[in-house]
Amino acid sequence: MVAVINTGSSVRSIFNYNENKIKAEKAELIGDGNYPVEASGLHRDLRLKLLLKMLELNTNVKRGSVHISLNFDSSENNLPKEKLMEIANDYMDKIGLGDQPYLVYQHHDAGHPHIHIVSVKVKSDGKRIDMNNIGRNQSETARRDIEKAFGLVVAQRCKKEKINIKPVKSIVAQYGESETKKAIAYVLNTVIPNYKYTTVGELNAVLNLYNITALQGAKDSRMFQHRGLAYQILNDKKQPVGVPIKASSFYLKPTLKYLELKFIANKTNRNPHLKRIKNAVDMAFIQNKIKTVSDLDRILTKDGIKIAERRNEQGILYGLTYVDHITKCVFNGSTLGKPYAASGIEERCGVKEFNSNRKTVTDIDHRQLMNKSQHSSFISGNEVQKIFDSLLQSDSAAEYISKEFKRKKKRRRKGLND
Repeated sequence: MVAVINTGSSVRSIFNYNENKIKAEKAELIGDGNYPVEASGLHRDLRLKLLLKMLELNTNVKRGSVHISLNFDSSENNLPKEKLMEIANDYMDKIGLGDQPYLVYQHHDAGHPHIHIVSVKVKSDGKRIDMNNIGRNQSETARRDIEKAFGLVVAQRCKKEKINIKPVKSIVAQYGESETKKAIAYVLNTVIPNYKYTTVGELNAVLNLYNITALQGAKDSRMFQHRGLAYQILNDKKQPVGVPIKASSFYLKPTLKYLELKFIANKTNRNPHLKRIKNAVDMAFIQNKIKTVSDLDRILTKDGIKIAERRNEQGILYGLTYVDHITKCVFNGSTLGKPYAASGIEERCGVKEFNSNRKTVTDIDHRQLMNKSQHSSFISGNEVQKIFDSLLQSDSAAEYISKEFKRKKKRRRKGLND
């Protein structure tokens, strides 16, 4: 069992996140703790009201919400609800939150069984519950005790996987520090057989973390036309250095033909893990104030997920790739859906591109144009310039101006015919 504890500033957001999962038939409320009546029989507003009332007892607590997920091994997907509630109650007692009101939700939208617990860290007497180092201390002790008491799969394997992502820098290839081919081969042997990617671009999202890139060549190059592939070392600025080495010269033979076979298998094998990344991104936005992609990347890194950005020469973001070091899966943001693609993430961060010099035509501008049109069928040079300036400055003026030109043109024709 793996326990993840998060605190936040809005219990309402966390509550709605879980309740919306119920509405989408992806979760269910399986129990509660310390509610005066069974929470499942209450309207959702009343379930939330008790948590909010507790927080009102101490308005000095800025991050008063508690959101805990208890994650079980994929082999434990048949745990009955009664046992899950026993585990949740025992866990809350052991970490010192047993007397708090809390709701327990079972989610069904991930590749592994897990439950979510929503609570607050303000006691009934208004005192704040100190949760510093609770994950390292009380939670770890509780986890080990519960695994033993309920016969759960221990979290040793999961812990090792998390540890393995930390020494990435120690195996990053550095040009000139070791034999180039040997350094590249070590990274390829680590990444290619273990990660699940479906394109060369997704593979490069992982390889680039290790200062390696796979090269197909320009579309008009001989290498590209003959479906060749080479690998090259990158420097700290992610620029190619040294001489590219053909894929066929490595013992693993990671050629394009070899990779394409893996693409097909990986496309199916990674699907069960897609929702883990989506959930991690959604939770990051719920529990944190994220203003940039870098903020999101920093938070996801704690869950073993790394974001690879793709920007053009002007520095404009046009693509994101998520590398999950825990499940060893790689997904382009567009594969996960619009909210997880580059444009969707920037919208969720509140990033808006705009031209500070751009102006709009006001109602006064429109009235001035209409008044002039009523007194004259002739448009002076200055008026033409003003109209075109307005057209460039505002899309909303375009339709109006077009009509004005047609109206004046019609008047002129009528005058000539008369």
